[in-house]
Amino acid sequence: MNKTFISDDKGYYGQYGGAFIPEMLRQNVEELKAVYYDIIESEEFRNEFNMLLTDYAGRPSPLFHARRLSEKYGASIYLKREDLNHTGSHKINNTIGQILLAKKMGKTRIIAETGAGQHGVATATVCALMGLECVVYMGETDMARQEPNVKRMEMLGATVIPARSGNKTLKDATNEALRDWICNPENTFYIIGSVVGPHPYPDLVAKFQSVISEELLIQLYAKEGTEDPDYIVACVGGGSNAAGIFYKYINRKNVKLIGVEAAGKGVDTGETAATISVGEPGIIHGSKTLLMQNEDGQITEPYSISAGLDYPGVGPIHAWLAETGRGLYLNVTDKEALTAAYELTRLEGIIPALESAHALAALGKLKLKQTDIVVVNISGRGDKDMQAYIEAKSEFI
Repeated sequence: MNKTFISDDKGYYGQYGGAFIPEMLRQNVEELKAVYYDIIESEEFRNEFNMLLTDYAGRPSPLFHARRLSEKYGASIYLKREDLNHTGSHKINNTIGQILLAKKMGKTRIIAETGAGQHGVATATVCALMGLECVVYMGETDMARQEPNVKRMEMLGATVIPARSGNKTLKDATNEALRDWICNPENTFYIIGSVVGPHPYPDLVAKFQSVISEELLIQLYAKEGTEDPDYIVACVGGGSNAAGIFYKYINRKNVKLIGVEAAGKGVDTGETAATISVGEPGIIHGSKTLLMQNEDGQITEPYSISAGLDYPGVGPIHAWLAETGRGLYLNVTDKEALTAAYELTRLEGIIPALESAHALAALGKLKLKQTDIVVVNISGRGDKDMQAYIEAKSEFI
């Protein structure tokens, strides 16, 4: 988790990042900014964090050589199996880190936002583990399409509060969580689920998720005799799983970093969540980044079949990687993602989350060679998306 060149001390990645917050929120953010780095770099914190990643979350997550998928695409394809973590996604890495940080800061109440529900489940899980109150904000639309995760959160003892404004999805849930934090600064810690929000959150979340790329360096060397794949592919909504698997490779220019956004029904249809493709610089949820907005600068509503990618912004680290050309950002439609999900299921016996299916769909957009090594981050498992898969079944069987 050592500090790197990636962001500066004010949380900027090039022109993106920072902390653009109302005065009522400044106390909360400044309190966190003042202590987070010293806490997470302490030996005591690192030991507890690593112990919980191993003994509770089940890390390291496997690196699986997908033989039949490799045969189809004519390259050596590996899957980083974040879906096998406790709670079923990469989100547990970050929530373990942030719950430990909250306890060190003396906070007794935890709030979070969630889209697909994976971050909400991971937050409810660590709150149960640590005996802390948990409140999760979730868009009413997402609550309907991700009902199993709502029930899991409630079973874990969390209070799930619907966000009923706007499109009733992730953006709106984040708005409600920020309002709560403003009203309850003394005892409340906000566990943000992605590399978004005001500094220090993007830096903090990226550091906690960097365990993915730390493991990949070791695992790939053991399997291929090299630490460096030719491509690393990951889906991007806010972008925490992508930031985690890119993190240790950003300075290795021979490794191509491929982020995959949700095109929804198409980037030109107005029903899309492909922020990097259609967005412009703006401010959302406390940071400067690329943002889907109209000519008056008002945020436009995103759309994706995947609740975890249904966000009108993107983490500032990804805006910076795209602007500098260090990352290549593709986009994938709902239909392409569903096709890729069924393909992985039938070829490898793995049902991916709809978010991860977007990353898999990018394989057909890359000009791969037989000698190429490709790592795809399977950020979550598909249990939560079964209803969407069932409804789409007739098209793919």
